[in-house]
Amino acid sequence: MKRENFISEERPHESSIKHVSGNAYYTDDILEPPGTLYGAIGWSKRAHAIIKKINLEEVEKSEGVISVITSKDIPGRNDVGPVYDGDPIFPKKAEYFGQPLFAVAATSTELARKAVLKAKISYKSLKVTNSIQEALKKKLFVLKESKIKKGEPIKKINEAPFKLKGNFTTGSQEHFALEGHVAFTIPGEDNDYKVYSSTQHPSETQQIIAKMLNQKSNTITVEVRRIGGGFGGKETQSFIFAAICTLLSKKTKRPVKLRVDRDDEIIITGKRHDFYSEYEVGFDELGVIQGLNIKLASKCGISPDLSGAINQRALLHIDNAYYLENILVENYLCKTNTASNTAFRGFGGNQGMMVIENIIDNIAGSLKKDSSEIRRRNFYQNFKKNITHYGMKIEDNVLHDIFDKLIKTSNYKRRRQEIKKFNSINKYLKKGIAITPVKFGISFTTIHLNQAGALVHIYCNDGSCHINTGAIEMGQGTYTKIAQLAAAELGLPLNKIKVSATRTDKVPNTSASAASSTTDLNGAAMLDAIAKIKRNLFLFVKRKYKIKNGEAVYENGSVKFKGKSIKFNKLIKEAYLNRISLSSSGFYSTPKIRFNKEKFHGRPFLYFCYGAAVSEVIIDTLTGENKVLRVDILHDAGKAINPAIELGQIEGGFLQGAGWLTMEEVKWKTNGQITTYSPSTYKIPAVSDMPEKFNVEIFKDGKNKENVVNKSKTTGEPPLMNAMSVFFAIKDAISSIGDYDIRPIIDAPATPEKILMSINKLKAKL
Repeated sequence: MKRENFISEERPHESSIKHVSGNAYYTDDILEPPGTLYGAIGWSKRAHAIIKKINLEEVEKSEGVISVITSKDIPGRNDVGPVYDGDPIFPKKAEYFGQPLFAVAATSTELARKAVLKAKISYKSLKVTNSIQEALKKKLFVLKESKIKKGEPIKKINEAPFKLKGNFTTGSQEHFALEGHVAFTIPGEDNDYKVYSSTQHPSETQQIIAKMLNQKSNTITVEVRRIGGGFGGKETQSFIFAAICTLLSKKTKRPVKLRVDRDDEIIITGKRHDFYSEYEVGFDELGVIQGLNIKLASKCGISPDLSGAINQRALLHIDNAYYLENILVENYLCKTNTASNTAFRGFGGNQGMMVIENIIDNIAGSLKKDSSEIRRRNFYQNFKKNITHYGMKIEDNVLHDIFDKLIKTSNYKRRRQEIKKFNSINKYLKKGIAITPVKFGISFTTIHLNQAGALVHIYCNDGSCHINTGAIEMGQGTYTKIAQLAAAELGLPLNKIKVSATRTDKVPNTSASAASSTTDLNGAAMLDAIAKIKRNLFLFVKRKYKIKNGEAVYENGSVKFKGKSIKFNKLIKEAYLNRISLSSSGFYSTPKIRFNKEKFHGRPFLYFCYGAAVSEVIIDTLTGENKVLRVDILHDAGKAINPAIELGQIEGGFLQGAGWLTMEEVKWKTNGQITTYSPSTYKIPAVSDMPEKFNVEIFKDGKNKENVVNKSKTTGEPPLMNAMSVFFAIKDAISSIGDYDIRPIIDAPATPEKILMSINKLKAKL
């Protein structure tokens, strides 16, 4: 009989049928007990102002309103900042347009939303700081600036035969998850609260609420079955909604649901950090970088939130795939009167990578060389030039293999010549092509977060297995992959494995589902729990059946010991009757990682993910409109647990990255009011924005050298960076207008307006 192991096999997502049939339960689908109330938030209409008076009389009188809460109703900590204070639930002074000031509970969501509009608030407006440049000029920062240095960058720049200077900006991005922010709180006895929240971080939600209510954490239980997308936007930004919902429940002593209107959600919550950089680079005639000096600044909003870690990851990825022997970076975290920016897929790594990719691209342009040549010449090597600027040795480098194979399989060189020919005979339509590499480190850079727990039960009646971990299923398939790992480990069919909702009263002190580490951490913790149960079973079998040596083999619903095979169900029932534990907790902490933040030195990552992408685009030089014609991606997923899910992650991540770099533009008025807060003013990629040809392949020789589950590599965040190739293909298309003699200047996102402006600037130099 062929052994079923369920690993490295394409399996459907465990909730796929429920997703498409509408039967998947999200927070807003949970049945509501009688008497449930509905919340709404009243927020500031000023970006920076002293609140002189809040008159809520008309709000309280409004139809259906049961209760109104303000800062006076908070018995404990009035802040939802995850690491630092600075994000008050209800502030005394408004610091951004959209900042929550009060909330109501009413008999319907519609009545609650109508009621908050009746508030009469008087403000004394203060000066607004909107941009990174303004904050740098005023020296407004959420955290202290820092520097990193390796080698002698200034000296090497001055000695280099070629030099370039410039600046570059990458824009913000709205998370725009399919499921918006929602929380649902049910009060219990003894001031206990059951909180359902669309969050990536149940344990932090529990702690935030407990501190707000001035209660013990064991009085708050947070449960999450699934969320409809997070992308980092529900790592910390979900806290305020869960906190307000629970505070309303406490005051009314009734269940409360807070489902935020999409426009309000975009106005209230933070987004991806904008980054601004100034650079000076010295290089030789081959384009090899000799020295690099960068000033890097991010737009953080009113508070640190996770900005410290995000800027740190940007610094850790400012090398991307390139060996930088001499580098100096000044790092600034700018305070602005905008919502606190937060985690977003890539977590600053992609912003750092775009800085160096733009520099490499400009070096190629100045030398009139193909940028693929310059990129490859600056790559990390396998046996030399393999130490990062933060002192980590790269031991799993497959950059050259992936890059060279993709150039060949995508016919990059031939197509490049064809594109040049096309551009020479077409006046208004121009094509561009680019290939970019990816090297992305995997682990939380905050070391203590690299841990996970799990709880596994095997039931004596039928041998079925119930698993609970700290992992949040947000569409990425982590429940599916954990179930596959468990099925293979126990030799059971998948229908005997159930991975249940994440709950803080089952697995405590969980880390957020973030940093692309969810399956690595929680899968390993689950396997640890199963290993303990299997150890109990082995000792029992040895004792009962007088088996002395050998290992147990779990396959096809049986357990095989030396000379004996027992049906799994039978063994479990026998073990139960002999009082053998069939339940265990598990734990995992990531090995090898160590990092000194002050010295910016060590090993912050367990391993790296690698990939490369070739993108071909066409632009209309009269309108700035653009389209992605073809994309070829080769991405390293190690020994993939589920290739179908990994392919979906690679494709989805790429498209989200392309949206960030080409069309998703967040804008504010000078008074701090956000103007792109709905689908009518903010464009995300649609089906029509998919590449006409989309060739995605998992690197067949991939294997994780580290001891992670199944020797796999994550595909959560790294594939997003493959989209850098789209931006540089657009830049290449613009460059053709000047016969590739002048490298265009353009910031991200490369919207039609920015493409036109870049074209006009280039033409002015001709």
